Amino acid sequence: MDIDGALMSSQAWINLAYLAASMLFIVAFKLMSGPRTAVRGNFLGAAGMAIAISAALFEPAVREAVAVRGVWPVVLLLLAGGIGAAIGTAMALKYPMTGMPQMVALLNGFGGAASAFVAAAELWNRQVVAGLLDASGGATSAATAATRDLSAWTQFGIATALAGLIGAVTFWGSLVAFGKLEELPRFKKPWTNPNRHWINLGLAVATLLLVAGVCARPQWFLLYVLLIAVGSGLGITLTLPIGGADMPVVICLLNSYSGLAAAAAGFVIDNSVLVIAGSLVGASGLILTAIMCQAMNRSLVGVLFGGLGTTAVVSGDDVYAGKIKSASAEEIAMVLEGAERVVIVPGYGLAVAQAQHAVRELADVLEARGTTVEYAIHPVAGRMPGHMNVLLAEADIPYEKLREMDDINPTFPETDVAIVIGANDVVNPSARNDPKSPIAGMPILDVDKARTVVVVKRSLSPGFAGIPNPLFAADNTLMYFADGKKAILDLTAAIQTG
Repeated sequence: MDIDGALMSSQAWINLAYLAASMLFIVAFKLMSGPRTAVRGNFLGAAGMAIAISAALFEPAVREAVAVRGVWPVVLLLLAGGIGAAIGTAMALKYPMTGMPQMVALLNGFGGAASAFVAAAELWNRQVVAGLLDASGGATSAATAATRDLSAWTQFGIATALAGLIGAVTFWGSLVAFGKLEELPRFKKPWTNPNRHWINLGLAVATLLLVAGVCARPQWFLLYVLLIAVGSGLGITLTLPIGGADMPVVICLLNSYSGLAAAAAGFVIDNSVLVIAGSLVGASGLILTAIMCQAMNRSLVGVLFGGLGTTAVVSGDDVYAGKIKSASAEEIAMVLEGAERVVIVPGYGLAVAQAQHAVRELADVLEARGTTVEYAIHPVAGRMPGHMNVLLAEADIPYEKLREMDDINPTFPETDVAIVIGANDVVNPSARNDPKSPIAGMPILDVDKARTVVVVKRSLSPGFAGIPNPLFAADNTLMYFADGKKAILDLTAAIQTG
């Protein structure tokens, strides 16, 4: 077999591996749509990525580098992969379940940064090749291709500009989101500069001009650097004004951005599997963003342009003064003894306290007494979509007992006791009753309609939206001030001892 035939045969095997990886990605996305199959989906997705990375090591560019420089390119690639794997493993082990939203935000950002760097490296490399052609006057196929790719408004130029812009916006926007989720002092409060919209508009216009410049003059590397710099500023200014209550939507959006950046990088380096994987992530992220926007009554256009509502801390003195009824574990146990139906509402406080196993024990005790126990899941409870589902699944709580908001809300008037553990904004009646509230219009769990509401919280501190919750002062509400896990364990013991 001649050299050209061998190369074609090798490329066919590479393409076949990419096809297998793409199929695994699609199946993985399908499996991850349900809690029972999500773990298997993750493993299949990881297997697909392993196949794709392995196949990429046999790409013609890698083989050419090996032929020129020996095995060192492959060694460096493997070393970089090992370092990345070690960092990823350390992050996964370090961050508890409560820190998963922050970790997801960081991973989104790393994906965007990687896409921008890949595009930059390929642009620089093709500029070098094209420059060598001009200097030597040769007419090799590689140099000719590089010259063609550096022509105005080619696939390469357009894809490079988009990868750089979206990647920069994703990276810096994700870092800001991480700071907000981690509640770092500099990021906790939304950016309320009165000129922020004009600043965003100016940066947006500048990025569009630079995108056009990179597409028209891809041989000018400085334009790409300027695009990265301005895009980074835009990513920061778009995310800073967004309040903490809207972070679940932002995470979904940034996840979509990272996928779109990866797809653009795939077009830059002509890698089909990267295009497919990036497109899948981008499309699924946009769909999830739309679902989250609907769940929070937000506009998708508003999200895309950083127009989500900001939040402000409001004093709760007028709401709570003289109206809070504190109860002990024994008093609440007496209420639960006569309950036929109990609905447990988990929130971020449950995740912080790691109370999911204690909640399962309480439910087992109640069910042994003949009480029906269900769980009300708000789409954005916690700090990211599915946060509560994962926590409760960790405690082996049956999936069929997890009821989504639309299914559980009509049943609250027939609920004897609703136990709210660490939830705040998602059960705040202000969203339904106060049109001036920062969360006005956001669908909530109608726990205030239950016959008795038990709220387990450390204090009356506001939720991520920074506003008081009238539910805590309602006539049918009993407040149980304690750590979530300790409160549930004490309550379980009080029921068992009568």
